[in-house]
Amino acid sequence: MDKEIVAAASSLFLQYGYKAVTMDDIAEHMRISKKTIYLYFDDKISLVRSVVFEVFEEVKDKIIDIQSSMDNPIESLYEIKKIAVQVLGKKDKSPQYQLQKYYPSIYSEIRKKELSALGESFELSLKKGMDLGLFRSDLNTEFITRIYFNGFRGLRDIELFPPESYDIDLIIGEYIDYHLRAIVTPKGLKFLEEYHKTILTP
Repeated sequence: MDKEIVAAASSLFLQYGYKAVTMDDIAEHMRISKKTIYLYFDDKISLVRSVVFEVFEEVKDKIIDIQSSMDNPIESLYEIKKIAVQVLGKKDKSPQYQLQKYYPSIYSEIRKKELSALGESFELSLKKGMDLGLFRSDLNTEFITRIYFNGFRGLRDIELFPPESYDIDLIIGEYIDYHLRAIVTPKGLKFLEEYHKTILTP
């Protein structure tokens, strides 16, 4: 039952935001009593935390799968971008915006997990790009990985990039391009520019 509650709450939170959805809404949606929910979760904060970590695990698995299954690490970054935009959402109704604003401790907790959960996969993707001659052979992959994750955190900072003023799809795309141009070889740059022309430009 706890998994069913998390699944139902996740669906509602993603649709309406963490702030708007109440425990009554979740109970009504599931056609169960609110008491049943409280048998498994002490309060809304504990439910939000469970939902956030469940979504994080799902996204983590998708990202690792993309990075391990795709041959070209440049293409894989743009595939991961699609997932990031979907999860982060847009404007002030996005779940990530509301999580950061109304549940900052949970947001901070999940942010700390990102590097440990995804850093190794990202670093392996960098090494794959080096082996293919797309990325420079002299890269310090650990340093680049940490810089990339730190920069991506900045994109989600609602004070630095207010969602009402910045489109998350556009700024993630610009950040990836900025990141890649700093590490590609001439061969990688040629591929990147061709990729922009054929895939990213309508």
